[in-house]
Amino acid sequence: MATVAGEAKSEGVNPQGPKEIVLDKGYHSSEVLVKLAEWEVRSYCSEPERGRRSWKGKAEEQAAVYANRRRIRGERGKRLLRQRGEKIERSFAHLYETGGMRRVYLRRHPNILKRLLVHVAAFNLGLVMRKLFGKGTPRGLQDYGAALFFAILQCLSDVWALRRASETFTMVPRRSPAPQSSQT
Repeated sequence: MATVAGEAKSEGVNPQGPKEIVLDKGYHSSEVLVKLAEWEVRSYCSEPERGRRSWKGKAEEQAAVYANRRRIRGERGKRLLRQRGEKIERSFAHLYETGGMRRVYLRRHPNILKRLLVHVAAFNLGLVMRKLFGKGTPRGLQDYGAALFFAILQCLSDVWALRRASETFTMVPRRSPAPQSSQT
């Protein structure tokens, strides 16, 4: 399990739902913050600069916005927002700007989603390669040569062995056909 904001490891997914949520400033609205407060979810949402607001008759909204503001100004809130920027925003910025996904010359939304899916899969594959081999691009793996080839071959043989084992485990033996009596 991953650690959150440098704290102890979590126990996994909470069946009752999230207890905290870190949001982009695009999601900051009084309605969203009130709804999160109703669900007893602590929000850490960056606040866009709107100027002074009038809170007449909006005590619940004011309490939700002020509670969120108090949380994001604390050490934990700043740390969570910083991690969100490092882990999520940076990778999307890389995909869209450096990776060239800002403008996609495809027609129809499903085709664009397929292109984005392949692009993100390649990005994630690069992260996995960097973690396993220390190099994140095919060109960087040129030095590995035969060692990389045999490592990939070993992984494939392990997968095929697992597949064969699962097939033999799940195969149900056929019953032989009943012998036909020869009555004339």
